[in-house]
Amino acid sequence: MPRYRYRARRADGAPVEGVIEAADLDAAAGQLLDGGLIPLALDEQAAEDRPWGGVRAWFGRDRPHPDTLILFSRQCHALLRAGVPIIRGLRLLADSSRDPVFARVIEAISDDLESGLELSVALARHPDVFSPLYVNMVRVGETSGRLDEAFAHLYQYLRRDRETRKQIKAAFRYPAFVLAAIVIAVFILMTFVIPKFAAFYQANHLTLPLPTRIIMAVAGFCAAYWWLILGAAAVAALGWRQWLQTAQGRLWWDEHKLRLPIVGDIALRATLARFCRTLAMALGAGVPVLQAVHVTAQALGNVFLGGKVQDMREHIERGESLLRAAARQGVFTPVVLQMIAVGEESGRIEEMLGEVAGFYEREVDYDVENLNAAIEPLLTVALAGVVLLLMLGIFLPMWNVTELVGR
Repeated sequence: MPRYRYRARRADGAPVEGVIEAADLDAAAGQLLDGGLIPLALDEQAAEDRPWGGVRAWFGRDRPHPDTLILFSRQCHALLRAGVPIIRGLRLLADSSRDPVFARVIEAISDDLESGLELSVALARHPDVFSPLYVNMVRVGETSGRLDEAFAHLYQYLRRDRETRKQIKAAFRYPAFVLAAIVIAVFILMTFVIPKFAAFYQANHLTLPLPTRIIMAVAGFCAAYWWLILGAAAVAALGWRQWLQTAQGRLWWDEHKLRLPIVGDIALRATLARFCRTLAMALGAGVPVLQAVHVTAQALGNVFLGGKVQDMREHIERGESLLRAAARQGVFTPVVLQMIAVGEESGRIEEMLGEVAGFYEREVDYDVENLNAAIEPLLTVALAGVVLLLMLGIFLPMWNVTELVGR
């Protein structure tokens, strides 16, 4: 994702500078506003202007591990329940943290609190670590005087969200591994095995059928230029990864991966469960519906669906109900829409969204556990087709035994 260097002012007029990560310029401005900051200047930060030329960001070492934030939320809840002052508690957490990046972040937050900033404003100054949803939940907890409960809700949400992310990754891991194994096996056959048969056929001056000649030509190219093929594959993989980090590439992939056979449906339901769980938690904490929809869109982890949720916000601003705004997007399942309708009618929208989130989470758990059984037939047919094509091309000339014996 692009990064933007910003200059802003807090509500008390104090200037603030920093770097924020967002999908585009409008999203960056929205994150600053949600964090209680008034943006004055926003400029996209070039990769070479980042520390180490973006190398740390490439390997994900410019931000703490997600599990660290889960533990931090749990520890803050425990410290506040025990009556420990927040600044003292944060200093203790910084000293005991095993993540040096996160320890520096906590130290900076402690310094901001000592200078008179509110906790939510101090957290908003670190958008790479604390999402807009996290900041808004803390702000609601501060306003209501139930900050310990806010951290408890965040801990539960982040823990569930981690499981959802693992489920989505597991849905794509198995087919990706099998397809990679098939590609490697075909490459080995083409590079090292089939050229041996080609030499045998040439030595016996056999008349080769067209499929065999095509396979032999491809195998000969692979054997002669295998280093070029591997290099091109590596460049293509790096280029693909770089393209996915652009706004256009991320949008294209997030849309099309939901249409993949079997795993796409699992990813869609897992993301819808995340949408329902996040929106339910935000509304239940007292976040206004427009702001709740906005932070939910940013927390989905899917740019395509996030854009649809942002469109919902625009329709709600025009006076439409949450149900009508969701139905217009064409991405929500009938189950989600029905539960939203029941929630609006009964005034228990948070409870209904929580119910559908739990329903989809259980479904995704079951489908991921049985993913192998669902995908194995398709992969078996694909592998059998590749093997049959190769074997026919290789052994078809051997069936002409008369010509071979005659020679």
